[in-house]
Amino acid sequence: MAREAAALVAGIVFGLGLAISEMVNPAKVIGFLDLAGAWDPSLAFVMAVAVPVAAVAYRLMRGRAAPLWDGAFHLPARRAIDGRLLAGAAVFGIGWGMAGLCPGPAIAALVSGDGRVVAFVAAMAAGAAVVRWFGGARTPAPGSRRSDR
Repeated sequence: MAREAAALVAGIVFGLGLAISEMVNPAKVIGFLDLAGAWDPSLAFVMAVAVPVAAVAYRLMRGRAAPLWDGAFHLPARRAIDGRLLAGAAVFGIGWGMAGLCPGPAIAALVSGDGRVVAFVAAMAAGAAVVRWFGGARTPAPGSRRSDR
């Protein structure tokens, strides 16, 4: 129960942060990404605060054997920079630039009821399902020792 409560509180804090910073507003995000036009630098300040906070939290985490309410940390096993990673990053960036939304803010923006946000999340879920269906989302088998998959 503590694990679920901690996840709920973290999700609420994250969602509030996205809403307060206006990361859930596609026009704001596109304005930030429009370096050659009417650039809106306000989201750079969000990142300037978020990156050091995350760095401190990650540093504190590294000193622990496990999280408070779980038996182990669940960190990505893959570390290779390969074609799949670069292609995924490119698709993510293109989609972010076109829609002004990325997964976290899109899910937080669902509460707005905006049909465009709902369509974006539905398309995102469908894309994830297609990738999984065709075997693109490979995860190591339980007990596997390979960490570069």
